[in-house]
Amino acid sequence: MTGAQAMAKCLEEEGVKVLFGYPGVAICPFFDALGATQIHSVLVRTEQNAGHAASGYARTTGEVGVCAVTSGPGATNLLTGIATAFADSVPLVCISGQVETDLLGSDVFQEADITGAAESFVKYSYIVKDVNEIPRVFKEAFHIANTGRRGPVLIDMPIDIQRAKIKNFEYPESISLRTYKPTVKGHVQQIKKAVQELTRAERPVICAGGGIFLSDAREELKIFAEKHQIPVVTTMMGIGVLPTEHELNFGMIGNNGCLAANRAMKECDVLLMVGARVADRAVASPDVIMENKSLIHIDVDPAEIGKNVGPTIPIVGDAKNIFHDLDTIEFETGTEEWVQKLKEYRRQPTGRKAPETKVDPAVFVQKLSGAMEENAIYVADVGQNQIWSCRNVNVRSGRFFTTGGMGTMGYSIPAAIGARLADPKRQVVAVCGDGSFQMSMMELAVIRQEGLNLKVVVMKNHYLGLVREFQHFNLDDQYEMVELGDYPDLLMLSKAYDMGYYRAERMDGLDSLIGDFLKDPAPALMEVVLDPMDTVKLAQ
Repeated sequence: MTGAQAMAKCLEEEGVKVLFGYPGVAICPFFDALGATQIHSVLVRTEQNAGHAASGYARTTGEVGVCAVTSGPGATNLLTGIATAFADSVPLVCISGQVETDLLGSDVFQEADITGAAESFVKYSYIVKDVNEIPRVFKEAFHIANTGRRGPVLIDMPIDIQRAKIKNFEYPESISLRTYKPTVKGHVQQIKKAVQELTRAERPVICAGGGIFLSDAREELKIFAEKHQIPVVTTMMGIGVLPTEHELNFGMIGNNGCLAANRAMKECDVLLMVGARVADRAVASPDVIMENKSLIHIDVDPAEIGKNVGPTIPIVGDAKNIFHDLDTIEFETGTEEWVQKLKEYRRQPTGRKAPETKVDPAVFVQKLSGAMEENAIYVADVGQNQIWSCRNVNVRSGRFFTTGGMGTMGYSIPAAIGARLADPKRQVVAVCGDGSFQMSMMELAVIRQEGLNLKVVVMKNHYLGLVREFQHFNLDDQYEMVELGDYPDLLMLSKAYDMGYYRAERMDGLDSLIGDFLKDPAPALMEVVLDPMDTVKLAQ
């Protein structure tokens, strides 16, 4: 067995079904070996999107996403996909080809120190210099990626190691790393303290982040919130932890969040933060927000607790386990007045003035998500489209994907491809702006090549909208480097990729158009024409 065949065998042992990648000479032995397996390899059109597609796959299945690229520019192109996954705690195993081991450090053709370059964006990285180490390295990589705080692991594979013969292939049944022992069970005394604090609370709030999904704790959160009638707000990555229309869901917090959620954060007396990082987009001024309240911070990563704000009661552990433990302790809360007050905040108008012409993007997102299937996946890109989506999407039993930590434009289409391949029967819609669309529109070829019934929405306003908006409010309308023009022609592009084409120019007939778009049995592209000067800014 060669090293390349051993790599493919390791993936089979881990139950990998789909791999995203882009070949080159330095990784060709591996792809050749992969062809002899049942693993489906998907050829993306640029390496960054291999990472994003693997991310969409991982977030849909709860398993590790896998991608593989060649050395040099292939590996450096993948860095943005790795960094995006790292910021959002998405488990990936990323394989890069590398030049021969005796040439390392010689600056030969397509050599790059990818393990050094990726150091800030991975949980761990390997460069394999002994073919017999391949089974151990792969077993460790999958274990590290999908335990504790999830994240990407990089395996750099020199081509001579891929070609070398392995003496004895034996895949480890289990792994035990002396220096890597993530805590998943919460400390009993800390959990009791948290219950005491919640019992005393008059205005408690749960702030739920993406960690709820990573620990598969949606149902546990819902049961706990309903049992004790505690209001829930979310970070951007936590959207969908409760159905949007659930009576205890008061929306997304942060500078792009909604009034009710931000007022809940400001006015609560006990804040139970679960699986959230207290990052700046969610909590711009932690010291101000945390005044006059107790903070119970639950996270599987001890490095996140206390990093941006000091908790009253820190609890390290997995959210699912901790909710189970909390549920074993009986306690009562009297939150009826508090919940009613937040419902009044929720009923207050947003202050948004809808555009007089063109399509209102806020209403469009409401109508689109409302018409999607119950368990559908809505994938938002970055920019104004992301904020309109976050504020107006209706998630029921489905999922809302976006890139929160890194804010990587071009994420939505490849992530949607990964999600659809993970669950071919599930409806998936990618929503992007005309700026972010042009960063990954080449992946429309993958949609066609893979036969995916995927829907893509392009909100077209001819600008890098969020940057233009910043220049409008902060730089006296000095618009620089933000105008996109009227290209590409999306009708012609849809024809080039043999996709259905739909165009929404006004609000009249929007429901019918969205219905036809979603019911189209083939892949389809919808162009939504917006007022270029429309803004996401709201009165908070």
